[in-house]
Amino acid sequence: MTLYLGIDGGGTGCRAAVADASGRILGTGTAGPANLTTDLAGTRENILRAARIALAEAVGPGAVEAELPKLVTALGLAGVNTSGGQGLDLPFANCRVETDAVTAVKGALRGGDGIVAAIGTGSVFASQRGGVIRQVGGWGLVLGDEGSGAWLGRALLSRALRAVDGFVPMTPLLAEVIASQGDPSAIVAFARDALPVDFAALAPRVVGSSDPAAVVLMDQAAAEVAAAVDHLQGDAPVPVVFLGGLGAVHARAFANRWEVREALGSSLDGALWLAREGA
Repeated sequence: MTLYLGIDGGGTGCRAAVADASGRILGTGTAGPANLTTDLAGTRENILRAARIALAEAVGPGAVEAELPKLVTALGLAGVNTSGGQGLDLPFANCRVETDAVTAVKGALRGGDGIVAAIGTGSVFASQRGGVIRQVGGWGLVLGDEGSGAWLGRALLSRALRAVDGFVPMTPLLAEVIASQGDPSAIVAFARDALPVDFAALAPRVVGSSDPAAVVLMDQAAAEVAAAVDHLQGDAPVPVVFLGGLGAVHARAFANRWEVREALGSSLDGALWLAREGA
């Protein structure tokens, strides 16, 4: 019996599912972050860890190593658009590697037309029209990830330092952030070594806060999301699906701007769909 493995990997974690030819899920697994831009070796390790957990549930722990190389696999990973998936060297029989935007689109829309705004630790936006997918964004935190949790966390620290310098007003939230880090120099030290997931851990301080600084940052995030979706809409509007930890927040903000729909499935569902399609 052929088994199919779907992987959904992002800046916060990696999810795996093993299914049979009918699409029935036999096992699931989770592991740490899987972002090719920030950590190739860690991404490979977490993919295999999540896959083994899912496969053990599907076929039993004793059969994992024998069945692992036989899996027909599709992966949706953050950072593929910047790395091409080079160096992963995974032990699967058949392995299709796509950006997490592609698997998000296939999971959310199946074959239908629409736009997917996937906004979690990072962000990426994609449209599907007539089966053709167009992606924008997803370039990583250093150069992009607009409106995401990591983007918000980095912007919060940046604004705190600007408040220290007197360029913007100091607010209770900014003062709290500075105090929690220790002092401004500690913020710089934190940012030097921080991964996107570390910046994203600060986002809950911003989301839903009435602090003036938080309001400014959320307005900036909303403007970035709107620009990306409007760019993909063009002259032929289609429904928009929001995904990710911050997707619901932005969906509420734009409910009256576009036709906002619920996803038909997750990015993991999309990866499984691609695996079965490829076979």
